[in-house]
Amino acid sequence: MADWTDKLPGAARRYLQDQRLDEVECIVSDLPGIARGKAMPASKFAKQGRFYLPNSIFYQTITGDWADAAGDEGYTEPDMILTPDFATASAAPWTADRTIQVIHDLWSQSGDPVPVAPRNVLKRVVSFYNERGWKPVVAPEMEFYLVARNVDPAKEIAPMMGRSGRPAAARQAYSMSAVDEYGPVIDDIYDFAEAQGFEIDGITQEGGAGQVEINLRHGDPVKLADEIFYFKRLIREAALRHDCFATFMAKPIEGEPGSAMHVHHSVIDTVTGQNIFSDAQGQETPEFRYFIGGLQTHLPAAIAMLAPYVNSYRRYVKDHAAPINLAWGRDNRTTGIRIPVSDPEARRVENRLSGMDCNPYLGIAGSLAAGYLGLVNKEEPSPEWRGDAYDAEEDVPRGIFSALDLFDNAADMHELLHPEFARVYSIVKQSEYDQFLQVISPWEREHLLLNV
Repeated sequence: MADWTDKLPGAARRYLQDQRLDEVECIVSDLPGIARGKAMPASKFAKQGRFYLPNSIFYQTITGDWADAAGDEGYTEPDMILTPDFATASAAPWTADRTIQVIHDLWSQSGDPVPVAPRNVLKRVVSFYNERGWKPVVAPEMEFYLVARNVDPAKEIAPMMGRSGRPAAARQAYSMSAVDEYGPVIDDIYDFAEAQGFEIDGITQEGGAGQVEINLRHGDPVKLADEIFYFKRLIREAALRHDCFATFMAKPIEGEPGSAMHVHHSVIDTVTGQNIFSDAQGQETPEFRYFIGGLQTHLPAAIAMLAPYVNSYRRYVKDHAAPINLAWGRDNRTTGIRIPVSDPEARRVENRLSGMDCNPYLGIAGSLAAGYLGLVNKEEPSPEWRGDAYDAEEDVPRGIFSALDLFDNAADMHELLHPEFARVYSIVKQSEYDQFLQVISPWEREHLLLNV
């Protein structure tokens, strides 16, 4: 076997043990979080050290159309250089042959990181922390729905059929029997995750019909974003094996709760190895307050990254298991910013605003950027909210158009993410919104056709 396989992580090497590697998938994340790249025979991959893709993959909208975001050079589609990050090599255990996926880093032909690549955006934000002697740590939670196969966009999405022959039931949060209804899908998710070397911290039934939550262990932001990027694909593949779909839409079923990607944050001092949110006596530090203050002050400008589609804003509904404001509170799931119960060394801040439809690299980058600005600007938070935060005023944008207005005017956020990324992202999202406005909904036909 070729020498490059010696660079593979242990899980990938175990997957290939005594097996012939057939194919390698060279992949990157586009703006929506879709895996794009090239698949090739393993023998060809072994002979090449770099690969190429046109930069236009970052100008493509979720519908497959192209946004006018090429810039002054025009739409010439120059190649970007892809170099493999072998630490990300992972099995593709659902394939018929032995296939390895490898996430690639993206560089311009002049040798600079491609600023629009989501993985580079997150790396850039992390580098700002590192320059100050800080190491950000995150722990994401993934919510998604298992739904009946749906090939007709005009048809409402329905819960999947459970093994009992009945549709998955709603309002069964934390029910083990509800999870058992789609146990075969969960079994495949576990098996695929083990083959890929991913550690699942827990799986629970959420409040929606067929809604599942997977928690991941805390760790490096880029590594965890890589895992979520991989997880979305493996979960979809596991569902397809059992005649259902997995969807990460923020709000797929009318009347049911939305799906979030909650992110827990802490920050480690790289010299002492201590959590900067707790002092030597285990008490909360000013940095703990500043991080919360940064989320409150700057998350509105990042919402367009945390809630990137028109559907995303259907999740922010009062009394429906999603935040509607940026209040913070201890052990309070009605607030947008929650402080979980923990020991002092594990003190952390949970951002509950991100939707599961966000690109994990960008959702985590936006959240970390907001916290970073709070730390460096020493921004104090509002008083802790006590009680039901749904009684507070709403301060989350009500739609992608409003969110983009806030994003476009956030120069300090752009500097952390990269100004070129901010320019392209805004144009692509505006193009998607314009495309959405061309579609006439059933609600409009029902209520406006004969009544206005």
